[in-house]
Amino acid sequence: MTAMYKAIGVGSLIGIALLIAATAAQAQIKIGVAGPLTGTAHGLGEQYQAGAQRAIADINANGGVLGQQLEAIVVDDACEPKQAEAVARQLVSQGVVFVDGHVCSAASIAASPIYESAGIMMISVSSNPKFTEQGRSNVFRIGGRDDQQGVVAGDYLADHYANKKIAIVNDGSIYAVGLVEQTKKQLNQRGVTEGLFESYAPDQTDYPALIEKAAASNSMRGNPIAMTPDELRAILERESAEATTSP
Repeated sequence: MTAMYKAIGVGSLIGIALLIAATAAQAQIKIGVAGPLTGTAHGLGEQYQAGAQRAIADINANGGVLGQQLEAIVVDDACEPKQAEAVARQLVSQGVVFVDGHVCSAASIAASPIYESAGIMMISVSSNPKFTEQGRSNVFRIGGRDDQQGVVAGDYLADHYANKKIAIVNDGSIYAVGLVEQTKKQLNQRGVTEGLFESYAPDQTDYPALIEKAAASNSMRGNPIAMTPDELRAILERESAEATTSP
């Protein structure tokens, strides 16, 4: 995963050259790196930050951009729209010319008008279609949209698990809801009906209601549980095994 986010960081930084000509001469070119460093998605944010910083280090080691060194200003949006707006204003006030981020769709959508007003380009992996469909001239995406990723995920489940009861659960975020809805749509178009389609609160520590619904739908042991983080997957697998072996 870190290698992937390094590649994303390198790809994102290519766009800097488009902005240099309009930027006043300065000792360093300030680049915003925005993502979740706290909260439930902090793992993605940490990888994103590591990739961007490694890319910047590599570029600086090779002379920078047009003879100028790059400086990363890292901010934490916690994958929350309000905090994303706050850190976007912070980056604008600190004079960044380019933003690598945000990661979460809700954060990217919230921050994008602030960067647009300041004339700052942003490049993101955020996959919700609304992110680019708003038509903002400063917004670029370097990853598949939900309606593209969902087709791939739905086809995979239909190809490999058509005879299973599939449980699809999500954390209620804009990204997760968009992705699972498109996955469900494609799965259904392939003639497969999921056994369970539910959401959960990302800060939950136990999932008795979800386990009960999964057990009632027979979407438990031996069946795929799609669109869940590793932590939830482990809990569901453990609790489903306990439910199966209980007298």
